[in-house]
Amino acid sequence: MDHNELCRMGAVALAEQIRKKRVSPVEVTEAVLARMERLQPYLHGFCTPTPERARAEAKQIETDIMAGRAIGPLAGIPVSYKDLILTKGVRTTSGSLVYKDFIPDEDDVVVERLRAAGAAMLGKTNAPEFGYSAAGHNPVFETTRNPWDNALTSGGSSAGAAAAVASGIGPIATGTDGGGSIRIPASFCGVYGFKPSMGRIPLYPGCRDERYPGVSGWESIEHIGPITRSVADAALMMSAASGPDMRDRHSLPAAEFDWMDCLQGDLRGKRVAYSADWGYAPVDPTVRRIVGNAVRVFERELGCIVEEANPGWDDPSGTFYATMFAESDLKGMRELMRKYPLSGHLIDGLMTPWTAEDFTTANMMRKSVVRKMAQFMSRYDLLLTPTAAVPPFPIHMQGPEKIDGCYVRPAQFIAFTFPINLTGQPAATVPAGWTEEGLPVGLQIVGRHLEDWMVLRASANYEAAAPWRDKWPPMLTKLGL
Repeated sequence: MDHNELCRMGAVALAEQIRKKRVSPVEVTEAVLARMERLQPYLHGFCTPTPERARAEAKQIETDIMAGRAIGPLAGIPVSYKDLILTKGVRTTSGSLVYKDFIPDEDDVVVERLRAAGAAMLGKTNAPEFGYSAAGHNPVFETTRNPWDNALTSGGSSAGAAAAVASGIGPIATGTDGGGSIRIPASFCGVYGFKPSMGRIPLYPGCRDERYPGVSGWESIEHIGPITRSVADAALMMSAASGPDMRDRHSLPAAEFDWMDCLQGDLRGKRVAYSADWGYAPVDPTVRRIVGNAVRVFERELGCIVEEANPGWDDPSGTFYATMFAESDLKGMRELMRKYPLSGHLIDGLMTPWTAEDFTTANMMRKSVVRKMAQFMSRYDLLLTPTAAVPPFPIHMQGPEKIDGCYVRPAQFIAFTFPINLTGQPAATVPAGWTEEGLPVGLQIVGRHLEDWMVLRASANYEAAAPWRDKWPPMLTKLGL
């Protein structure tokens, strides 16, 4: 196979070809590294590439295969890690000057597990400072660009991860999601993003270690999950990365289902709620139209019973931001702020005169959101919403100033994602369609508490009815990729 063909193959197909010795893991890795080198000047998706490590790991897998030794389910698959995920011996900056030379002495659990499954590490993908943004710029590296239009953001905070997958630089990227940071960039880049139930993939040490101010936070709202071009590839990563770990007190027992089996079964007769705007959020008219068309696929082609309905809470954005900073190391980060030039939006949050009452009120309001969502989901199998309220916007912005003619706060465009971090439910984004300008728009699929299997089944059914994996950014064709 030529390099372009290898780069356009999914992880499931590549793993099968590698196991059957039809493709060499070294050949796959070289193809992806060549594409990374070609696209990095345009996209800046990787902040710390690790080509020599990728080659060494691919070579070891090839040796194991030729020797007849057992290999893992991701053997020879190139995988990237977001720069907020700690990697032993490999620089992990968290997009901050504070950690620009930081080399961890241990791996995050997800890295341990994917390495054990045979994945080859491509490198670290770019993210905004400490992940406190849904855009793709930071003070350390060049700003990540959207493959569909290099003048626009790829979203955040898993900015480089989504840009890499959307352009074929590896079929799987790991992301983190504390308020939409997997789903927003996957939506903006036209790929699949899955935020599993909180605790499916353990978080350690990145969100559990007081040694790393800024990195160690958001314990009750942070999730790790895959960004991929297909639902099957996401399920494959989950099969290797999920399961309990004693170092994370929130980690869940092993799933009572097989992750790959989640892709089977139809949705006929399932009750589906559709909320176009939560009842209060401004939404770009083009997004509303494209997402509405995608929702009709569930009703007309997948056999669901779809009703327009809202969970019934008031805008919980204040609750979310208070929760976010209540779970941050405020003392440690404020000390860092006096020593280093942190991002302006991060300084604004750290300088807010938070009170104990702010945080306890947010905790009570969060409980209200969780209760109302539980009551709402008792009537429905799934909830559909837009993923982002707008299409991708220009780089170096925190968000648009106006949405549908209304002046909004910069982060208002993530109104649909962060409530699902407050509740901890599983959620995914699938490509709903593209604007007339050729920009991706995402549809969010939310499942009941712990029903990850239903989100993956719904995603797979929608993917079969409205496939997207063969739609690639035009810039690749222009570059002969």
